[in-house]
Amino acid sequence: MLERHGRGEPLGQRGLVADCSALLQAKIALRGSASLNWSSGLAIASWEGITLTSAGDRVSRIDLGGKGLSGTLPAALGDLAGLSRLNLGGNRLHGSIPKELGNLSGLGHLNLANNRLHGGIPKELGNLSALRYLNLGGNQLNGNIPKELENLAGLFHLILARNRLTGPIPDLSGNT
Repeated sequence: MLERHGRGEPLGQRGLVADCSALLQAKIALRGSASLNWSSGLAIASWEGITLTSAGDRVSRIDLGGKGLSGTLPAALGDLAGLSRLNLGGNRLHGSIPKELGNLSGLGHLNLANNRLHGGIPKELGNLSALRYLNLGGNQLNGNIPKELENLAGLFHLILARNRLTGPIPDLSGNT
């Protein structure tokens, strides 16, 4: 039996409960007219495109590439503290990239390519110290490429092609 704290949640599961809440909050904005089986009546481990950590205590991956999503990127995705991979490429997502994605300190892979995203690249993405792969190509992003992307010391793959970006490409020569 799991011990519970005052709000009725199992101890050690607070993070997963928070992740579940954030994803349910994000569902309508993200899916648009597509369908996702995310529901409070279904175990989160069974949700389409969701992978939990090996301990089962946090969401570690969202893989919904090419699923026909047509909504927007909700800021609530930035609350998924255990997220290491976010793949939403090849959909019809529109709107801007929320600056809250810069809160995902453990994110190693971010693919938002081939959508209909517009606006600038948030400078807060420069906070993603674990990021190794960043693909924002094939959108309608505009403005300067943030200099803060130079802070991504572990970044090996940066794909920004097929956008309307201006200015210099960040110097990633110090990356190993």
